[in-house]
Amino acid sequence: MTDSRPFWADEPPPDPWDLPPDPFHEPAPSGPDASSTPQAGGEQRRAPVREASRTTTAHRGSDGLRDEALAILRDLTGRPDADFHQGQFEAIEALVADHKRALVVQRTGWGKSAVYFIAALLQRRAGAGPALIVSPLLALMRDQVAAAERAGVRAAAINSANATEWREIEQLLAEDAVDVLFVSPERLVNPRFREEQLPHLVSAMGLLVIDEAHCISDWGHDFRPDYRRIRTLIGELPDEVPILATTATANERVVEDVAEQMGTGGHDVFTLRGPLARTSLRLGVLDLGTTWRRLAWLSEHLDALPGSGIIYCLTVSAAEDTAALLSKAGHTVRPYTGRTDPAERIEAEEALKANEVKALVATSALGMGFDKPDLGFVVHLGAPSSPVAYYQQVGRAGRATDNADVLLLPGPEDRDIWHFFATNAMPTQARADAVLGALAEAHGPLSTPALESRVDLKRGQLELLLKVLAVEGAVQYVQGGWTGTGQPWTYDKPRYDRIAAARVAEQEAMLAYERGDSCRMAFLTSELDDPHSAPCGRCDVCTDAWYPTHVTVETGESAQKQLDRVGVPLAPRALWPSGLDRLGVTVDGKPVKGKLPAADQVLEGRVVARLTDLGWGGALRELFTTDEAGRPVDSDVPPALAAACLRVLKGWDWEQRPGAVAWIPSLTRPRLVETLATGIATAGKLTVLGPLALTPNAEELTRSTNSAYRVRDVWGRFRIPDAMAAEVTALQAPVLLIDDLVDSRWTMTVAGRLLRRSGASAVLPFALASQG
Repeated sequence: MTDSRPFWADEPPPDPWDLPPDPFHEPAPSGPDASSTPQAGGEQRRAPVREASRTTTAHRGSDGLRDEALAILRDLTGRPDADFHQGQFEAIEALVADHKRALVVQRTGWGKSAVYFIAALLQRRAGAGPALIVSPLLALMRDQVAAAERAGVRAAAINSANATEWREIEQLLAEDAVDVLFVSPERLVNPRFREEQLPHLVSAMGLLVIDEAHCISDWGHDFRPDYRRIRTLIGELPDEVPILATTATANERVVEDVAEQMGTGGHDVFTLRGPLARTSLRLGVLDLGTTWRRLAWLSEHLDALPGSGIIYCLTVSAAEDTAALLSKAGHTVRPYTGRTDPAERIEAEEALKANEVKALVATSALGMGFDKPDLGFVVHLGAPSSPVAYYQQVGRAGRATDNADVLLLPGPEDRDIWHFFATNAMPTQARADAVLGALAEAHGPLSTPALESRVDLKRGQLELLLKVLAVEGAVQYVQGGWTGTGQPWTYDKPRYDRIAAARVAEQEAMLAYERGDSCRMAFLTSELDDPHSAPCGRCDVCTDAWYPTHVTVETGESAQKQLDRVGVPLAPRALWPSGLDRLGVTVDGKPVKGKLPAADQVLEGRVVARLTDLGWGGALRELFTTDEAGRPVDSDVPPALAAACLRVLKGWDWEQRPGAVAWIPSLTRPRLVETLATGIATAGKLTVLGPLALTPNAEELTRSTNSAYRVRDVWGRFRIPDAMAAEVTALQAPVLLIDDLVDSRWTMTVAGRLLRRSGASAVLPFALASQG
């Protein structure tokens, strides 16, 4: 029986609704990409601006305003010789003197945050209210607050990471003792914030700043529905309030989209675009083919890379496996993923900043704005799905150093992972209808867990969809949970089709980058529609490969041996999901809920490997492939995999050896499951109990995704034949329960419960693979 969720889904789409912690990300002007001298080539596009009321900043004159702004810059950076980069003062002047709406597209390290801190303080000195900065940099906003306070800016933050401070901050706002308030985009949909704080902020606001402004756009490389609230906020502001949007990753299509939304109410938008090429970065792509060769290369050459850096992986399993392999090889590295505890994330970030580790092996959880100006390298084990996203990630290196190395080690699994992330983040008509229908049928607000038990969506998918529907006015969050608004809602299929097509085009562009037909830096900046794109003279296309390409036999053999490990524990389920009674899952008319009785539970099981594993994951993914019509391919267990299964069984530290083998009947791969089970029974001289019986008219399982619906699907699906029950009772030994692929573990849980109730002393689940 095969669960249908894609194998790479252990790493959710780059958490658009729960962004990872990020620090203040604009370092003090220094280094080759952030020097204190003006940079050549900046482009300014000025459009006519409607006449707006002026504050007392107008009488200063341009020179006086520049002097005042420069003094703040030097306080901010702690450098008495600091001066503006080309375009910085122009942006400040547009905001403070002319009250314009400005969009700044400049490379990472240019100093976009300096612009809004200085403008905010100048506005306050002129009698305006506090600046509101919408930023996705959640847990480490405190670093931005500290940076602002160095310049004499009284700053505070309201986000999910500092809830204990909210009352104090609210009091400071009431006393007009805050110059800059950082909020996460999620705050904009929080009912209490919108009702109690936002109206006051709007009426007194001196400046609105939208950081990472590409998130406003459908065409940005991330999908964050909370950002779409900002257009509504812009429409509520008085005309004289200046607005600044900043980003380092926006092509012309994103720029036009963001400018259109900023121009709500008929305003023109002043756009400032500078050159995006990073002169300190040396780019390269090394296609090593196999996973073991990629890991062997890292193991052998990691210490030769300059300073300390980041190794990016596309999935949690890949990051954890890579970190384990490199650690065993003697490298000081740490994993950093969506499964990493928040406190451990901060500790890992600080260790990298202090050069206490050579690298963090990270997923996209190490997100936008990680601030280490002297980061020496970025290596990707697998490619991001777009050149724009890749540009953003590699831009964390070399902000204040003359040289930094950037290397991509692409993998054959990249396309499948891209496809999953591209499709999983977008809402569908069926999902939206299910949510709206459940809310319409409810007799009051529904919490997210309560709603989850009524619709077949995983928590992350449900939360994202609720945000989309809330932004579009179809649902709202009130005290007690979510309700429908009654407003009509229509699924905008053409819009999402256009976005999907754009994602495919981005993926093809990433493959073109890997081929290296032209300068790699020029290719990336061209993808961002930078008119200043030009050959860099540093990458492996402009010059020879700057990196070694060899792997020694010894290192390769060591990597292969490490990747050849088998036997991943499979934790037993001990608690039923909530809401089963609503789905008709009962026993003798009583709801199934709470803890599973110990007598009904299976023991810890094993799988050969996870489908996301760097070692056996590739072979297992190939085994679970489909034909051109999308049908599962059924076959015998390959000999090499059969040998791996026996290695797992041999190394299993069970308390009592199993005496018999039973298996889950499969409608999609019956041959694979049966040959697996009977082969194990023959090798271990175990009694063959046969397959559990399927109930009449059983069909292939539907694509249920959350736990309650998965239990509903398998509840009542199986029964234990009388002959099997008799043998199980007579044996008085543990039963090895076999399946091909495990995802939610509920199939094993429900089937194992039946075996336990039929007399099995214990049930040991075993499968070829798990999804994550």
